[in-house]
Amino acid sequence: MTTQTDDRALLIEAITREVMATLAASRGSSAVCDGCGGTCSGACAGQCAPRVAEVVAGGASRVSYTGQAGHVPDDLARYIDHTLLKPDACSADIDKLCAEAVEHRFASVCINPFWVPRAAANLKGTGIPVASVVGFPFGATSAEIKAHEARQVIRAGAREIDMVINIGALKSRMFDVVRDDIARVSDACHESGALNKVILETALLDDREKVIASRLAKEAKADFVKTSTGYASGGATVFDVALMREAVGPRMGVKASGGIRTRDDVEEMIAAGATRIGASAGVKIVTGEGGAASGRY
Repeated sequence: MTTQTDDRALLIEAITREVMATLAASRGSSAVCDGCGGTCSGACAGQCAPRVAEVVAGGASRVSYTGQAGHVPDDLARYIDHTLLKPDACSADIDKLCAEAVEHRFASVCINPFWVPRAAANLKGTGIPVASVVGFPFGATSAEIKAHEARQVIRAGAREIDMVINIGALKSRMFDVVRDDIARVSDACHESGALNKVILETALLDDREKVIASRLAKEAKADFVKTSTGYASGGATVFDVALMREAVGPRMGVKASGGIRTRDDVEEMIAAGATRIGASAGVKIVTGEGGAASGRY
């Protein structure tokens, strides 16, 4: 390995230790949050956002939210990528998804690449962008293919790309490969003014790998890190969102996706640090009623 590679590896190790030490600082402490003197009664994600990482590090897989946090918006639709990635989605489903996005003013629609031209035509002039996926859902194609796929769907009308990292390379500690994989898609996106959201697939990673992947995405100039495809064994958790937010800092986007089905889910994720939500249950989340797009995502 080159000296530069060694230096990068040492830097990543140092960052990982720092982040994990911060999150582990409260292990062994009482269940009462001392960040607010115990007044939050367990609703720390909503009322003590700076402490949420420490609360979940203490063992909680979810953090309660009581609706009292001023930084969690009333209008959640603008946070939600209205998503339909089922393999059997048909043209009528895409049309309905787009109509729902316009009606509720979702942040975007997120669909498979084949449907991008149709969705772009449906949403023309509405101000709602089309997002599509690259290397989905396994992330195991080459960086060259991912970059080409990104450029192709951007030409077809997508303004946001959700790419899956090379998970096997990350777990093999091939960090330069992972960084280059992300950077090539970031370059493809940014040359056209599009966003790159990097899916880590957190259900397949340990905490250290989540931190490293988040930092690699930041180094590769991605715009967001994202929890999940929705097709692994688990989706977004408050802990993972808090961990990723700690790893990338306050400015980079964090997208929570996978298994988010209720308003409470969305509020918890936002309170923990998410700035975008991927959900197929977007209509139900914002209205309490059913919508066309259902599924695991």
